[in-house]
Amino acid sequence: MIQLKSRLNVIDNSGAIVAECIKVLKNARWASVGDEIVVSVKKARPISEKTTNVQSAAKLRKGDVRRAVIVRTKKEIRRPDGRYVRFDDNACVLLNNNQQPLGSRILGL
Repeated sequence: MIQLKSRLNVIDNSGAIVAECIKVLKNARWASVGDEIVVSVKKARPISEKTTNVQSAAKLRKGDVRRAVIVRTKKEIRRPDGRYVRFDDNACVLLNNNQQPLGSRILGL
């Protein structure tokens, strides 16, 4: 259950490390796996001079606001066969304007 002010690990190579939920994009108080949210980047990798010339490098900085989809939550999820699935952390993948992943790789899934 991800709600306002929840911190999530970003598990793609977009440049962000930690993001904070600032809006759940459905009419509910919390979001779960597969739901879309709006996040603010709280911690990002530094942008070096080598990557500034590369067009494919995403230039995310601290404070950027992006949409994301939740891929892991600490709160368990019940499957139809009765089993529960739970993860060690909360994680998300950042999205671009076309609802496609911002990074080219998804790590740790």
